Amino acid sequence: MSSELPPRPRVAAPRRALTRLAGVTVLAGALVVGASAAAVAAPGPSADASSPSATASAAQRIDAATRPPRTTHGPCAYTETPDEPAARPVPLPPDPRRTPSRGTVRVTLATNHGPIGLTLDRAAAPCTVQSFLHLVGKRFYDRTSCHRLTAYPTLSVLQCGDPSGTGEGGPGYRYRDELPTDLPPAPTDPTGERRVYARGVLAMANAGPDTNGSQFFLVYANSALRPNYTIFGEVDAAGLATLDRIAAGGVAPTAEDPAPVDGAPALPVTIRKAVRAHHHH
Repeated sequence: MSSELPPRPRVAAPRRALTRLAGVTVLAGALVVGASAAAVAAPGPSADASSPSATASAAQRIDAATRPPRTTHGPCAYTETPDEPAARPVPLPPDPRRTPSRGTVRVTLATNHGPIGLTLDRAAAPCTVQSFLHLVGKRFYDRTSCHRLTAYPTLSVLQCGDPSGTGEGGPGYRYRDELPTDLPPAPTDPTGERRVYARGVLAMANAGPDTNGSQFFLVYANSALRPNYTIFGEVDAAGLATLDRIAAGGVAPTAEDPAPVDGAPALPVTIRKAVRAHHHH
């Protein structure tokens, strides 16, 4: 089971389990790579171990394992994750010394349920926007599924951005958080630790501090989360209508849980294409 999906809360003690889910483990473990992704690097069974190409690929694997991970030299310091290879091959993003940090950029996710328009905010999260646009430009998100829908009273999101569709895949690199500092406290949380991630927020999923990759989530109803997730834009009105249709379908039931509130969307969601608008605001 993917560590990205937290254990189902038991009916007898939903409150404690839900607190843990909404705070610590939710949207975490997003970039743990499963065996299938790691196996891509291994030579096929037909490769003759003594052939020059097999020897070269073995040498490359040893080199990748022994040399330090590559990191870009600009302020964003995108860093390779050799232990978590890319779910779909993509180079490290550009990392100019003067990362664009003003203005907005429009991206449309063309899905099988309708368009989801996004406005990316460079001022809020310059390195995140730069990485996201890089992945859009490399068609990393094209023909990918949104693998997770949650329908808790305090967590209502659709999570996307993993080409493997498992919740364990990423782009083969990570980068630092650009966390929000001005979110209002969540009225549902008496501890004051959680903040409101409002309906329409676009934010990065992660597997702990400074582990951003390619997975992101779209908030379709106000949610209560610790402010540990980078917000880098918002969903437009047409996109929210699309999200509402997806959310109305609910979470796909399983044999273990006939009425789940966290799991694959019952209406499968495919991002057919992610397209950047080529005029700046």
